[in-house]
Amino acid sequence: MPTAMPAACSRRPRVGGGSRRRGFTLLEVLVALTILAVALTAALRGAMALTNNARDIDLKLYAVITAENQLRELRLAHGQVALGDTQFDCEQGGVSFVCTQSVSATPNPFFRRVEVHVATAGADGHEYADLMGLQPVN
Repeated sequence: MPTAMPAACSRRPRVGGGSRRRGFTLLEVLVALTILAVALTAALRGAMALTNNARDIDLKLYAVITAENQLRELRLAHGQVALGDTQFDCEQGGVSFVCTQSVSATPNPFFRRVEVHVATAGADGHEYADLMGLQPVN
């Protein structure tokens, strides 16, 4: 004689939509992917901004070093600093810059005002350094 079936085995699926499937609908997946895409785009923009800032800081450092070197060269040359503007190519750390040196008179006839502007070479010409110094007249 057969034994009685346990109650858990005797259940049958309900007819008429009573059965519930587990999982996500296509709409839920698309919404989740959209949210993920927006978050990844924001993270990528943040990373690019940090990378560009680091590059700009390096260029600024090289430009300031270039301008300081030019002022030191003039001071160590012990020569007469001629009035006027001079533009020349300069390089620092493998980066090509365009330097502009402006020498003007001061109220004190024993000193000249020297300004050195350092910009990137090329079409953009972004200025990264602008230093001013006083040079004695020999």
